[in-house]
Amino acid sequence: MTSSRPYFIRALYEWIVDNSLTPYLVVFARAEGVQVPQQYVSKDGQIVLNIAPRAVMGLDLSNTGVRFSARFGGVPTDIYVPCNAVLGIYAKENGQGMMFEPEPSSPEPPKPTEPGPAGGEKRPSLRVVK
Repeated sequence: MTSSRPYFIRALYEWIVDNSLTPYLVVFARAEGVQVPQQYVSKDGQIVLNIAPRAVMGLDLSNTGVRFSARFGGVPTDIYVPCNAVLGIYAKENGQGMMFEPEPSSPEPPKPTEPGPAGGEKRPSLRVVK
């Protein structure tokens, strides 16, 4: 199955904004594909981003990542955060939201199973139970 993280991010974003609060995104900035201004990243590799409608332009919360433009120190900057790098989303005013468990950067494809010896594998079967 695909990750549920992008769905939770979108739902919590809408919930926070609908309640007139400020959504903050916690990001692991050292993850592969993250594009944030590195001078604002903390020593532990995290950055907190204000993604309120009044603070960003062109916000796109897709299944692959969060993309928008914002100003950092007065400089317009394009931001991209893959969903697996989002550590949490919460409301600035009251801290309500959700933190996520670490997730690998990309799901590994399932390993192919090797066929057993001819006739050695048991096939599933159904039987009637009365």
